[in-house]
Amino acid sequence: MQHGLLFSLDGLDGTGKSTQCRLLAEWLRSQGHSVTPCKDPGGTQAGDVIRSLLLDHRGDLNVACEALLFMASRAQLVAEVIKPALAAGNMVVCDRFVLANVVYQGHAGGLDPAWLWQWGRFSSDGLEPDLTIVLDLPAEMARQRKGGPTDRMERRDHEFHERVRAGFLAEAARQPDAIRVIDANASVDAVQERIRQEVSRVLAANLGA
Repeated sequence: MQHGLLFSLDGLDGTGKSTQCRLLAEWLRSQGHSVTPCKDPGGTQAGDVIRSLLLDHRGDLNVACEALLFMASRAQLVAEVIKPALAAGNMVVCDRFVLANVVYQGHAGGLDPAWLWQWGRFSSDGLEPDLTIVLDLPAEMARQRKGGPTDRMERRDHEFHERVRAGFLAEAARQPDAIRVIDANASVDAVQERIRQEVSRVLAANLGA
């Protein structure tokens, strides 16, 4: 049985990640693949409790505490969901992964991004996405698109979210083969078409598809 592939989508809240993850999963199924969608943090019983703490907690969390909670949720997600799915030959589409920690708690939060990459590899047992796609929008545009109620992470100030966006772009520039940036200021269908082009390239390289 062929080993599956891990695709991660990331970016500011409001860039359309959830919609694009769903559409990508649907397209992969239409191409004959079994697909396991998941979200980080969350996706397991323990992870959902941690996700609620991270996003709904009304007090302040120390940035290192915050980062380690994300890592703990991911460790359970990888062990319980992602690695078994990959071993079964499934395509895994994950809403965020280690890059989010590097950017939110590192570039924007003040921790050393190199440390966070190391902690992230520990939390994922060395697993890295076969492709990470960053959906990019200016921070103010993403905020306007998001609308509605905001969680603890989304309530942070404009400058924080500008640092998040800059962090995503900096990491993508540093790892252009592993992280691809797609302009999210287009129609849902146009963004999905770009995502499919990038995913198709990785499928062809790994599966001969």
